[in-house]
Amino acid sequence: MTSSGTEKALSLLRRLPRVSIGNLGPNPGAHNEKRRGRGIYGGKTHGAGSGGSGQRQNFMRVGYETGNTPFYLRFSYQTYYKGHHLKLSYTPLCMGKLQMMIDTNRLRCDVPVDVTQLMATGLFSISPQQKEGGFMLENEGIDHFKATINIEVQWANEAVIASVERNGGFITTAYFDPLSLTAAIKPVEFFGRGIAIPRRMLPPQHLIDYYSDPKNRGYLADPAEVARERFLLAQKYGYELPDVNASPNKDILLERKDPRQIFFGLEPGWVVNLKDKVILKPTDPELKEHFAS
Repeated sequence: MTSSGTEKALSLLRRLPRVSIGNLGPNPGAHNEKRRGRGIYGGKTHGAGSGGSGQRQNFMRVGYETGNTPFYLRFSYQTYYKGHHLKLSYTPLCMGKLQMMIDTNRLRCDVPVDVTQLMATGLFSISPQQKEGGFMLENEGIDHFKATINIEVQWANEAVIASVERNGGFITTAYFDPLSLTAAIKPVEFFGRGIAIPRRMLPPQHLIDYYSDPKNRGYLADPAEVARERFLLAQKYGYELPDVNASPNKDILLERKDPRQIFFGLEPGWVVNLKDKVILKPTDPELKEHFAS
């Protein structure tokens, strides 16, 4: 029986084709082909098809709301946002934090304080590319501020100005254009490029009034008018201005930048060589005239 069964099997194999890719396949019932749905019962668009951009791309354009009236068309133009793309944002610096930095020796009072000194503390981050224009002093901690300081910021209100001047200090609000601000916040990186210090540009038209107003201690205001406003502000808030002539740091408190100057002690047009520790000054009369204020 064994030999007969073997013969039957061999005879069957002789009649069958050879195994190849062409006759291989899954077992019956192991694979069911997916049938595309029809109408409301299935399919990507439920039988409705696709029209317009849906036939040409697999995403919707920005602002398209699938047939609804877009958001930017549902509301009329608001004049509140006029010129919004020109407005600058400022990094807030409260008076309490300023006093804390002085008390912890992160910030020196024996030198004039500006954007460069504040950024050297490592506590702030400013991005001129993101429409950030510098520092803005805020009222928080104003009652605890006791330092005598000569500080230059980009924005300050009346109460902050009174707090600084009550303690014998001086405050100036000054504008920095993006190029000048980039150099001021990272001076070592800027000096390493080996280029001349640029001139600080004047403020745009919508900021001229602010930086020319002595009430704001603008750097473009008349010094005589600033002295008069200091006296009037002291009368308004009920304090006496300390005598700056009696202060041992008189020269530091009275030091001011030129409107075109970025760094204290460094003029526009100078090249600072950190490797050789030298300062190269222009000698060409045309360069001197170009970088002059």
